[in-house]
This record gives sequence, structure tokens and C-alpha cells, in this order.
Amino acid sequence: MSENNYPKLHNAMWPGLVGKKSMGGDEADISLDQMLDLTAKAEVNGVKFDGVDIFLNNPHTPIDVTDDGLKQLADKVQSRGLVIGSVVAPVWFFGAAMGDEAKRKGWVDCVRKTVEASAKLRELGVRPYGCVRIDSAAGVTAWDADPKGNTKQIADTFREAGKIAKDHGERLAAEGEICWGGMHSWKNMVNLLEAVGMPKVVGFQADMSHTHLYILGANAEEHRIVPKNFHWEPDAFHKAMTKMTAALRPWTIDFHVAQNDGTAYGSGSHEKTGKHCRIGDPKGKLNVTRDSGYWLRDGAGKVTKKMKHICWDGCMFSNEVMLNQQTWNDILAGMVSVRENHGWSA
Repeated sequence: MSENNYPKLHNAMWPGLVGKKSMGGDEADISLDQMLDLTAKAEVNGVKFDGVDIFLNNPHTPIDVTDDGLKQLADKVQSRGLVIGSVVAPVWFFGAAMGDEAKRKGWVDCVRKTVEASAKLRELGVRPYGCVRIDSAAGVTAWDADPKGNTKQIADTFREAGKIAKDHGERLAAEGEICWGGMHSWKNMVNLLEAVGMPKVVGFQADMSHTHLYILGANAEEHRIVPKNFHWEPDAFHKAMTKMTAALRPWTIDFHVAQNDGTAYGSGSHEKTGKHCRIGDPKGKLNVTRDSGYWLRDGAGKVTKKMKHICWDGCMFSNEVMLNQQTWNDILAGMVSVRENHGWSA
């Protein structure tokens, strides 16, 4: 067993809501208490999760949470021996970073509330590290109507939010998910971050399930890196991942461990997006331990030590799977393997 104790290992709380009843799905929501208990009870050879990443959305935690509500949340997490890391701003319900003034204002207001709550959690001593996660909440098709102008508008909106984050000692991490306009390819993502021009405040969040689809050119064929007849050949995959991560790693400030079956699906606001799989799914296209290294090591293979914590993200699993404790033990085992291979001791 490795003696590495960094990066800290976190579990995401939003899989208890994403795809569930409160967000248009068929199955019942899984409460925050249930998600916290499943996380706290997970154990592999004496190793446990260090913390959780959270989602400011009902019925877990409302975006307009009060100071008393934040104190109760902090107590709830700390009583289980956990901390809070990154916090997701539920921007899609309030606006978009691209579009009319009302949409952009709603988007910025949502980020502001999330930043303020995140900073208060830090002051309460329950949040020693982490970012606020954002995305453009704009569709790819709408973005395609005016790529240059829309990228500028998203960058302006991100910059406005970045100034708010900076004032509160926070950072914003834009997730690399192919369904969001202006962020739906690796080149578009780099162009957007460069246009924002706040590298110490507004960075990138890599999610293995979503971000590896950049190499396929999903939703942006012109930025495909692998050959059109690609069938997951190891050499082609390695070359493509090396090129893509070299461009995005300098911007990466938050990281999700995940598995994916290589398909993109979805409609509407999620025009296409990566399909999460269970960590041991035989259809999974990623070697989770190995492929985490593309993000956690630099081009020379040296551990970067940039991420103080990493988080598992696995959404849209059935409640039967989600409520099975073994699911979380298996996930934790995968996270431990990532830390053993790409972590450090401090």
C-alpha cells in the first residue's frame, strides 16, 4: 500500500440528484444524508474517503442557503469525518453565459451566490480546498451561429464571474463537457480560457468521462484528433490524449475520476455528452488508473501536485446500484489506485 496522502479522495454528492425525480427522472432522489453515509462508510484496506464535492441545488442544499443552513451543512459533513472540496454552481437553472442580458445576469447571479456560499464554508473550517464549478449553460447549435462573437460573449461573462470569485478568494473551474457551447472541443476550450485571460482565477476542470471525448471530435468534428476509423487502438489513443492534455493541463485546476463507454448521448441542452459508467464496467473504454496520469502528471511524466483533491463523478446509475455500499467501496478502491500511482506524500 502506498503511503501517498495526496491528492485527497472525494466523492460527488450530485449523483443523488442528477437524473432523479427532482431533475426529471423516474427514480426517487437520494438525500444528502444518504449520500454522505454511503461515502463515510466506504473503506478499502483501512483507507476511507477524505471528503465530498457538493451541488447547490434542492433538495440537497438550496442556492439561497442561509448562514444557519451552511452551518448545519458543515456540521453534517464534519460529523462524518469528511470535508467539502469543490462546489457546483447550478447555472443551467438560472441563465446562460451567452445570450440576452437577462440570461447572462441570471448566470452571474447564480455564480455569485455559489461563490459566497463556498467562501463561507471555507470560513467555517469545513472546506480547506476546492473550486467553484461552472459551464456556459449554452447549447452547441446556438454557439455555432456565431462562434467568434459567442466565444467573446461567454468570455466576458466568465470574466465578470471571475472578478467576483477573486474578491472572495475563490477560483472557477469550467468543466470540459461536449454539450456546452464554446467549451465543446479542446481547441474551443483553450480559446475560451485564453479569451477570459484570468489563468490564476478561471481554469479548467477535466472529467475523464466527458473530456476524453474531445479526442473524438464529438460535436466538433474539425477538432477530432484520432483517425475517423479509430477503434480505441492504444497507440492512437495515447497520441491523442497526449496532444489534448498538453493543451489543457496548464489550465486544469480540478479533476474528476470517471469511467466512460466511449459513446456520446443526450438531447436538448445536453446535445451530446459523455455517458458515465460504473468503474468496473466491462464496456468502459478507459483504464482509470493509467489514464488519470494524463492529467495528474506533466509531459515528462512527473507528478504535478496541482490538485489537492480529486473527485469521483458517476451519474445516472440506478438507485439499486447507488444504494449498494459495495458500489462505493469499488469506487474508493479505484480512487486509491489513482493516488497510489499518481499521488504524493505531504
